Amino acid sequence: METFKAVRVTQEEGKLAATVANLSDADLDSGDVTVAVEYSTVNYKDGLAITGLGGFIKRFPMVPGIDLAGTVLASSNPKFQAGDKVVLNGYEAGVTHHGGFAQRARVRGDWLVKLPPGLSTRQAAAIGTAGFAAMLSVLALEHGGVRDGEVLVTGAAGGVGSVAIAILAKLGYRVLASTGRSSEEAYLRHLGAAEIIDRASLSAAAQRPLGAERWSGAVDTVGSHTLVNVLAQTRYGGTVSACGLAQGMDLPGSMAPFILRGVTLAGIDTVNAPMHVRERAWARLASDLDPGLLEGMVSTVGLGEAAARAVQVLKGTVRGRTLVDVNL
Repeated sequence: METFKAVRVTQEEGKLAATVANLSDADLDSGDVTVAVEYSTVNYKDGLAITGLGGFIKRFPMVPGIDLAGTVLASSNPKFQAGDKVVLNGYEAGVTHHGGFAQRARVRGDWLVKLPPGLSTRQAAAIGTAGFAAMLSVLALEHGGVRDGEVLVTGAAGGVGSVAIAILAKLGYRVLASTGRSSEEAYLRHLGAAEIIDRASLSAAAQRPLGAERWSGAVDTVGSHTLVNVLAQTRYGGTVSACGLAQGMDLPGSMAPFILRGVTLAGIDTVNAPMHVRERAWARLASDLDPGLLEGMVSTVGLGEAAARAVQVLKGTVRGRTLVDVNL
């Protein structure tokens, strides 16, 4: 029987272990599309899966990886046929259903997006859930009427932040990048950031419910006190997208930005976003993200290094995007 390689997370006596194993088609989950996975990527959630924090994985053994991009091998779904290039983000891949850290996956066709023209499987995986979240955040800003002006991006050197800066700068916004890693200033300015803000100025507990109005919108990947401070300094009628919780899930703030300045807080969900939203976001990513800047964000690892890199991403020490070449 033909086998393929995959990272498999097992649990014994409450402890998780991630190893590269040889699996067969009998180990695949149910679904109507089988994909030859070419690339996955490492996201914050993959760090949660590998470490076991928050009980992220719901059954064991599990193949982690909330993203995958590859070529359809076989399909009983009328929307897809062998040879189609596809990408998957979310839908609890790597949580309740085997994910992308494998050379093969079987999934529901309703979860897949056909790649827009001009976008390769490598590029789609490099974008991944982080880049998808960044694009959804940009769409939320546009929907909220933030069409120009200054936009703040927190967690700027991470995956979501890197892609968000590149897209926003290309669209003509003046981007402010908040980071705790001063060594990344040149990298962030290369992506298009016009100004660097020390995250320490935003991460402490808010002293006042409202501060001076500074930015028209923001893409926040951090949550908690940082998000409260971002909201407190958003201009009248501005929009802030919330797509991460690196500092925490709490929101220890005030109603003042909402009822005195008409600020909108837009939640970003990458797991269950409707298909029409996904297709729109991927079409925009194909047109609004500079391929050269994307390539400059990417480092590549093989399956054997994916688990260790996921832990580093969780700690916030990785710049940009980490691509997993499942055939390395």
